[in-house]
Amino acid sequence: MKGAVGGDGGDDADDKEKAEEEERERQEAIREAEERRKEKHRRMEEEREKMRQDIRDKYNIKKKEEVVEQQMPQEEPNPLMRKKKTPEELAAEAEQEELDDFTKLKNQIETQVNELKTQIEGKCVMQ
Repeated sequence: MKGAVGGDGGDDADDKEKAEEEERERQEAIREAEERRKEKHRRMEEEREKMRQDIRDKYNIKKKEEVVEQQMPQEEPNPLMRKKKTPEELAAEAEQEELDDFTKLKNQIETQVNELKTQIEGKCVMQ
């Protein structure tokens, strides 16, 4: 009589192989679905471009593709890939922010002082 819990141990390898095969099939199905989706979108974009070209031809509009291609390299495609700032640049930015905060505080204090000044002048009578 075999143990109720343990089994003979041969099923584990078979289960592993079945799981691996199912995973491969699942990955293949995902890949095929992705290829179908890409092909569908490629065809849709071709149809749209054909419609766009028909409209351009009808109204004698020139395609702006060259201008778009020239602007693309100027834009940063990924903020994570941008040029890192030097410590000098970072210090200059921090100093500018501090100046901004200092200037705001200074202006706020000046306005409060002027308000107090006008209140005091209103209460005091010069003889």
